[in-house]
Amino acid sequence: MAKLYYQGHASLRLTADDGTVIYIDPYAGDGYDLPADLILITHEHTDHNQSDIAAQKRHCLIIRAADALKDGLYQQFTVGSIQIEAVPAYNRNHDKNKCVGYVLSFDGIKLYAAGDTSTTDAMGGPLREMGLDYALLPTDGVYNMNAREASKCAELIGARHTIPIHMKPGALFDRRAAEKLRTPSRLIVAAGEEIPL
Repeated sequence: MAKLYYQGHASLRLTADDGTVIYIDPYAGDGYDLPADLILITHEHTDHNQSDIAAQKRHCLIIRAADALKDGLYQQFTVGSIQIEAVPAYNRNHDKNKCVGYVLSFDGIKLYAAGDTSTTDAMGGPLREMGLDYALLPTDGVYNMNAREASKCAELIGARHTIPIHMKPGALFDRRAAEKLRTPSRLIVAAGEEIPL
């Protein structure tokens, strides 16, 4: 069964049913002991791009924003049974030309890791049309949108489950901040918690 381990802040580990290990924005928390097949970096801010903290298999592929967004075109990748599609991510603190989010499709699941962003044009269009199972949205209101805006984004996106992340600068997790995300699809996952997908 596929699993998501939330390491805290914006860092997470996905394990596919076939054992493929994926880290997204490695930086915070623990749980970097499973050797990675794939590491995804949404942008080059220090709190998202510490790929060297994760154990890696010899063939590990690291995809950075510069690989995922070329000449204004969002790229797609296939790694084993995993399909990855880069999508827009931006706000006043994050350059549209240097940041991405990722949609991963595997084991019949579609998961959107938004990266650092506020509302994007893709949310009510292409992302909604994908029929996402999970959307992980930042809510800190400092470097990204706040929980109120994230709640509106959750409605635009229409994922079955919306997980708040990146909710307080300097913190792995803040339950009070997570609870400010108001949407019927809200699913709170604490730092250090693993859930089946």
